[in-house]
Amino acid sequence: MSHTDPSPLPVLDVWCELQCPDCRTALGDLRALRDRFQDALDIRLRHFPLERHRHAHAAAQAAEEAIAQGRGWPFVEAVLERTEELGTRGEPLLVEVARELGLDAEEMDTALVDGRHILIVDADQAEGRAIGVTGTPTYVIGGERLDGGKSQEGLRERVEEIAARLVAERS
Repeated sequence: MSHTDPSPLPVLDVWCELQCPDCRTALGDLRALRDRFQDALDIRLRHFPLERHRHAHAAAQAAEEAIAQGRGWPFVEAVLERTEELGTRGEPLLVEVARELGLDAEEMDTALVDGRHILIVDADQAEGRAIGVTGTPTYVIGGERLDGGKSQEGLRERVEEIAARLVAERS
């Protein structure tokens, strides 16, 4: 799942940070969007680790390794459920979550050490800055940016509205 591949589907980019309580709050919305649109909408995780969360960059790299191992979203959701613990424990938690999900935990550990996913994370962050992302979660769909870091009130409805229109236009 490369970020740059043109998708034949409408794309929802979700700029997210795994140590962010607001992103954890948004999990319900993401699950609802996935349930509603299934395979008609390409929901992509984009990384925007914030400076003040010192384990967020490692968590973003870990998410990329989980994607490489075929379990991106389950990993992201499991880590978001434990944002406080990530704040205190850092990388050991990321490896533990990988092990709990049946991923190759040794490979996860190695990926965090050798930094193989740093470029993807940094490129996402740079692109996010370039399009005006300042906090997480931020949704970008159909050329519209919706900032969930300020308020998530009514956001899912708006995303669903745009997604439904884009999906209808394709069919």
